[in-house]
Amino acid sequence: MSPQTAVVSARNLRKVYDDFVAVDGISFDVAPGESFGLLGPNGAGKSTTMRMIGGVSQRTSGELNIMGLDPEQHGPQVRAHLGVVPQQDNLDEELKVRDNLIIYGRYFGLPLSYLRPKADELLEFAQLTEKASAKVDSLSGGMKRRLTIARSLVNDPKILLLDEPTTGLDPQARHILWDRLFRLKEAGTTLILTTHYMDEAEQLCDRLVVVDKGTIMAEGSPASLIREYSTREVLELRFGSERNATVGAELTGVGERIETLPDRVLIYANDGEAALEQVSARGLRPLTSLVRRSSLEDVFLRLTGRSLVD
Repeated sequence: MSPQTAVVSARNLRKVYDDFVAVDGISFDVAPGESFGLLGPNGAGKSTTMRMIGGVSQRTSGELNIMGLDPEQHGPQVRAHLGVVPQQDNLDEELKVRDNLIIYGRYFGLPLSYLRPKADELLEFAQLTEKASAKVDSLSGGMKRRLTIARSLVNDPKILLLDEPTTGLDPQARHILWDRLFRLKEAGTTLILTTHYMDEAEQLCDRLVVVDKGTIMAEGSPASLIREYSTREVLELRFGSERNATVGAELTGVGERIETLPDRVLIYANDGEAALEQVSARGLRPLTSLVRRSSLEDVFLRLTGRSLVD
């Protein structure tokens, strides 16, 4: 993909606060209609990157183009095409649900003749029609998140920025939200999201960059990253906190690679069950064992030497 065809293009993007480098020279392109993710732990520079894309934080150096425009030079034009879902819901708790959409739309100068039917359409999309007249502070966390997304769509944005969209939600609420985002993607909206949830990145992203300490560690589709940096399966063993640290030497030669974490030992192998048989044949008896498919968590561990949730 060339920068000319990309809806978002960053080159050597850098953001420094005093002596702290939050984003350290990252480059990426996002294609129209793509779901693009920034995956990394808290403090990796993901939200800072989103604020620069959204034009609310000035970059220290580098180039950034949104639909061919520099957000620092053409902030209002860029923001007219963006929908922003911040990390924390910033709804007006005192207003009714439907009024949150209409009043937000007025900030864009949109007429009421457009906003009234648009608000009803967005409430239906967010599965909040029955809550239209309810006060926002009566909604559950998942409902507030869906309302925040509905509000971000009031100006029919071409690009939707989602910063940690499901943090703090229970599994059911997360899945409902994922379904709404799938529908937007199917309709051609470009999604750019940050997350530290590996399952969310695998579910939602066509392509992603793994970010750590302000730099890009790897880029690709979830499946291609797992193929490149991990094995097909992982055997998780728990020997107890004291034994985990010392058992590694006795496992040498089992699988392709071994990672020792404080609470478990990971053996990377294309056949996890065969690896477990080898462990048993050596007379080792873990307290628990689990064979699973490799995930983006394993990619991050391979690239950085630590877990995403550290």
